[in-house]
Amino acid sequence: MSAHLLVLGGTTEARELAALLGARPGLRVTTSLAGRVTRPGALAGEVRTGGFGGARGLARWLREHAVDAVIDATHPFAARITAHGVRAAAEVGVPYAVLRRPGWVREDGDRWHRVPSLESAAALVPALGRRALLTTGRLGLAAFAGLTDVRCVVRSVEPPEPPVPPRLEVVLARGPFTVAEEVALLRERRIEVLVTKDSGGAATAAKLVAARTVGVPVIVVDRPELPAGAVVVGDVAEAVGWWEGGRGLA
Repeated sequence: MSAHLLVLGGTTEARELAALLGARPGLRVTTSLAGRVTRPGALAGEVRTGGFGGARGLARWLREHAVDAVIDATHPFAARITAHGVRAAAEVGVPYAVLRRPGWVREDGDRWHRVPSLESAAALVPALGRRALLTTGRLGLAAFAGLTDVRCVVRSVEPPEPPVPPRLEVVLARGPFTVAEEVALLRERRIEVLVTKDSGGAATAAKLVAARTVGVPVIVVDRPELPAGAVVVGDVAEAVGWWEGGRGLA
């Protein structure tokens, strides 16, 4: 009888996990996507899209689909699904690991301002510049809707929905982007301040190198805390080791 692993996806790490583990005999891998992007890239294994209906709905899904373990490889800022996942797995008695890549580390020449939330970031923007590049995701733009005196540039895979900043320019593009591309964007749009979440990883770090190169200050939003007692792995290799080491088998 095959084992069933649920991967809560939406990141590069989730895609790598599905490719690595999905091809193994005796292991069924299902990747769950929130459905916020209408045209996600292809994934190995089975894919489900949409929410579960909170912790209770996820617990029910785990039971109905005989899930043996869950690896949460969602975005570091997907705090709600992680909280629901930890609670649901505990209720069902299913092992649960959270894959969180390390956060970014400040380097010489960086002009970083760390803040605890998007709202705090929005409050700080006018003090640092009047032309802001917001790379916080299209779903978080409501926090910046009150920036009436700031010209905001948002880069997104899909057009954002209101509420959004009133003076908004949308750049539709899909990363990853090179340092040269990021430097060009900062200079062409005459960006005076960059706002980003501490997503970590190399895939989106080029903008930080570009900001350091151009001398643009960066507002870095800190990650939400993980639920107490969560088992955390730092990369795909550790996640695979967690599974293979027997911790992923109920």
